[in-house]
Amino acid sequence: MTEQDNSTVKVGEWILTSIILAIPLVGFIMLFVWGFGSGTKPSKANYCKSVLLLAVIGIVLAIVLSIAGISIFGNLINRINWY
Repeated sequence: MTEQDNSTVKVGEWILTSIILAIPLVGFIMLFVWGFGSGTKPSKANYCKSVLLLAVIGIVLAIVLSIAGISIFGNLINRINWY
């Protein structure tokens, strides 16, 4: 069993984390590595898990709103009388 490092994450580490997370595919992969990896500090792991959770909520919300918008738009198109 490995011992967790419970020290605080320094400002430089947060800046590096933010830069890495800004890279599209690499950032997404690193969220999983840092969120569920065993050698990550607890505060960074919790941050990555919360970002992943918010991403899932955003994707689900976007899908629901897209379906609703397409449905409303389709209904409006069907009501137009085409001559």
